[in-house]
Amino acid sequence: MSSLVFARGLWKTYRLSESVSVDALRGLDISIDENEFVSIIGPSGSGKSTLLNLIGCLDTPTKGELTFDGEKVSETDDRTLTRIRSEKIGFIFQTFNLLPALRALDNVEFPMRTVRRDKRLGKPLRKKRARELLEMVGLEERTSHLPSELSGGERQRVAIARALVNDPRLVLADEPTGNLDSVTARNIVNLLHEINDGGKTIIMVTHDMKITGGTKVLRMKDGAIET
Repeated sequence: MSSLVFARGLWKTYRLSESVSVDALRGLDISIDENEFVSIIGPSGSGKSTLLNLIGCLDTPTKGELTFDGEKVSETDDRTLTRIRSEKIGFIFQTFNLLPALRALDNVEFPMRTVRRDKRLGKPLRKKRARELLEMVGLEERTSHLPSELSGGERQRVAIARALVNDPRLVLADEPTGNLDSVTARNIVNLLHEINDGGKTIIMVTHDMKITGGTKVLRMKDGAIET
């Protein structure tokens, strides 16, 4: 079985000036199979978020090979990267990134408006799908609430529903519990495990050793995977 995510010799270098550059990633080799739950851990500055940005097609490597779902994303164009992000990857962020003027239902529905026209559902079906996902994360009574009317844990559940709405191959969670208390954080991680049990591949970046778990744990330090 081929890997869903495969990287070989992956480097990311940020040039700060003509004479100064920083290597955020240093020759990473990784392989992540479908339906795995991977936790990426390490201190601040170890390269965790940089790696997640590359896997999520939000950035491109300086050198090396990166393949996602059979497509060599390290060598593709911006239009293809946008399509992959929209159709195959769901994102969960530490700061939730919900649109403040939209109700929970509309926040979840929003990504369905951005897919290619030939794959776009009509409005009634989009609303139905968004409502079903909010019910799945336990927010069936909060569909009409604005983000400001929700707790931190509820906002993250809305964000998780939104990440799933286009039925992605991969869910990327960047410090998804960073703004939550310990009990709420554990509940969110348990929900992510339930989603993984339902067949989704999940990669979660965290600095909190207490909430790691799943199929695989990758420990990063100084832009490399510790062995």
